[in-house]
Amino acid sequence: MRRQYGVGGVQPAGSGRNLRLDPLSLPACYEARDMRADGGSRHIEINRERVLVRRAVRGISMTVQVRIREFLGIACRETDEGQALVLTHRDPSLSIPLLVSADGDEIERAWMQWSDLFALPQIEEECDIAHEPAPRRRRRNAIRTRRPKFLLRRRAGRTSQEASVYRDEREIIARH
Repeated sequence: MRRQYGVGGVQPAGSGRNLRLDPLSLPACYEARDMRADGGSRHIEINRERVLVRRAVRGISMTVQVRIREFLGIACRETDEGQALVLTHRDPSLSIPLLVSADGDEIERAWMQWSDLFALPQIEEECDIAHEPAPRRRRRNAIRTRRPKFLLRRRAGRTSQEASVYRDEREIIARH
């Protein structure tokens, strides 16, 4: 039987309620604010292995699927409503809000639970720090035109000399 991913989340009802996701009731599905998306919101599905983000930007619908291990960690940020726990990604548009609360004890407990659940580190974030971009990864085919490694041990053949041809000679074959 397949697991259903459309159930299990706590949907915030009304504008006065804060976002609260329970790490023990995954998979979860909810709407989050996104100022760059059409309509100002994006649809998020989260489970133990992956996060699925659906949004539309300038009329173009997009779905982005990100594995949990590609996230940097669980960050605690200051917001207008109090503090927020965010599943932080290298790309800020892929960071996912998990919990918004003014209660410090609740934030600490949830921070530990989310960190243990996803096996990701807890990140202390300051809003004033400018994030450096990730270093560029080396391309696999950058040196493709070079000779393969195993051929580097051998000397290349010389084509400048012509092959020796022996004519009018008697061939000697050894037989038992």
